[in-house]
Amino acid sequence: MLQFALRQTLIALLLVAPALAASKPEQRGKAFARANCARCHAIDRTSASPNPLSPPFRTLHKRYPIETLGEALAEGIYTGHAEMPSFELSPNQIHDLLSYLKTLE
Repeated sequence: MLQFALRQTLIALLLVAPALAASKPEQRGKAFARANCARCHAIDRTSASPNPLSPPFRTLHKRYPIETLGEALAEGIYTGHAEMPSFELSPNQIHDLLSYLKTLE
């Protein structure tokens, strides 16, 4: 009985651990987007952007290859409207945000 319980626990850990480990950058990227971008942009798969002029994140890959956004995020994104703050992200933040954006493609 104990051997069966240990085997079940081991199987559960083997199934869950890779998913948790693989999702950390995506989770951090989503948290960054929620904290810094969700005021204007839809950051999920279904909702509308609060600011109609701000593209939903789920459509960004249709405009730009997600990988190419890394340079813009590193140099700073500046726009012509006052509502969007300028951003200069660290390499780790860029990796996390791009990882999250890839999940929305």
